[in-house]
Amino acid sequence: MKKNIYILGIESSCDDTSAAVLKDGVLLSNVTASQAVHEAYGGVVPELASRAHQQNVVPVVDQAIKKAGISKEQLTAVAFTRGPGLMGSLLVGVNFAKGFARSLGIPLIDVNHLQGHVMAHFIKESDDDTNQPPLPFLCLLVSGGNSQIVKVNAYNDMEVLGQTIDDAAGEAIDKCSKVMGLGYPGGPIIDKLARQGNPKAYQFAEPHIPGLDYSFSGLKTSFLYSLRKWIGEDPDFIEHHKENIAASLEWTIVDILMKKLRLAVKQTGIKHVAVAGGVSANNGLRNAFYDHAKRYGWTIYIPKFSYTTDNAAMIGIVGYYKYLDGETCPIDAPAFSKVTFK
Repeated sequence: MKKNIYILGIESSCDDTSAAVLKDGVLLSNVTASQAVHEAYGGVVPELASRAHQQNVVPVVDQAIKKAGISKEQLTAVAFTRGPGLMGSLLVGVNFAKGFARSLGIPLIDVNHLQGHVMAHFIKESDDDTNQPPLPFLCLLVSGGNSQIVKVNAYNDMEVLGQTIDDAAGEAIDKCSKVMGLGYPGGPIIDKLARQGNPKAYQFAEPHIPGLDYSFSGLKTSFLYSLRKWIGEDPDFIEHHKENIAASLEWTIVDILMKKLRLAVKQTGIKHVAVAGGVSANNGLRNAFYDHAKRYGWTIYIPKFSYTTDNAAMIGIVGYYKYLDGETCPIDAPAFSKVTFK
């Protein structure tokens, strides 16, 4: 195997500008600039996101290279998120990666953002890091834009067994948080409140979707109607019961996710099960994974918090594997916004 392969990863699919450097698959640096500007709007504003990426991309890449202790001339290839994501945000990262790679005369490697989340489990922090799941394994990919159960046969062979037919789990949490007036992003807020509440305090409707697909739109409707009823009886209901509401909402969403995951394990017989994506930072979901490991004999893989949200290390590790296979992309490869696995 070739040695001293330095991959620069660039991630800009939504509102985090991130750059990472890996040497032979081992992470040397992972720098991320987040955007607080969206909090006032209760969600990501695409135009503001792309402007912030333009401001952040050069200093973030510069810092990642410096933290790695190398010069840009030592880089072997540049890996970048080609999609899916917000088109304006993607274009900033894509165009920077193209210009940077061309200026250095090194190959360009395109990475699917969803593939990156799954492959976050293969990021090594040292040469003797051996915590990677064996192939094949199942991965529950849950984020603001995606809820999928993926069978991972290889880094470049991922089969979607089930996915949301409407809203994603993270999107449902954010929207319910917004309805409660708790702010954005809703995930960390709901997570914190849920730790102090009773998960069985309230019941919300769970969908009955055949197979391994998910649906969260019915849950949102049930949540909204319940809140309206309770507020009609007590205008300060949310303030008085927000911990119990958050705990009950989280419990319902985790229950929906885990029911389908148990079915996927039963159907495939694969008991090596991972979780990835932004919602995998949720404590309720992590606890459910630990519980299932004990109850059902699963071997579970839970990423570090720093690898759950959008980050360039996950783009870099996919880029590393693709480079070893000689998979580069042409300079005119366009960004794509649609949610898909290539």
